[in-house]
Amino acid sequence: MTVSFFRAVSGSLLVAAALLSSCGGSKDAFTQSGGASYYADKFNGRKTASGTTYRPNKLTAAHNTLPFGTVVKVTNPRNKRSVKVTVTDRGPHAKGRIIDLSRKAARKINIVEAGVAPVQLKVVKAAGKR
Repeated sequence: MTVSFFRAVSGSLLVAAALLSSCGGSKDAFTQSGGASYYADKFNGRKTASGTTYRPNKLTAAHNTLPFGTVVKVTNPRNKRSVKVTVTDRGPHAKGRIIDLSRKAARKINIVEAGVAPVQLKVVKAAGKR
């Protein structure tokens, strides 16, 4: 096994641990900072990793490790705009990016023209929680 495999597994375990601690009422919720982009129109109507159909007019996102159904608040620190999205897919598949947003979500935080922009994530509702 390679070092990158161990890094990927340990990174996933850290995300899972942080998410679980945020679900138990801890004041330290899962947060993450990095780059965000949005889905190209060519994905409209295609199935996501969760089995749902991608629609650019819905408030959805792709994240590499958060469980499907997790609701995440995504904030653009440049303008303080934020949007809540539901994780329905895996990705992004580009270095340095932490989340891919639907076009509607990207518009709400004003990152469409930039293409890629810094964001901050915070889990606001764990998958399966009411």
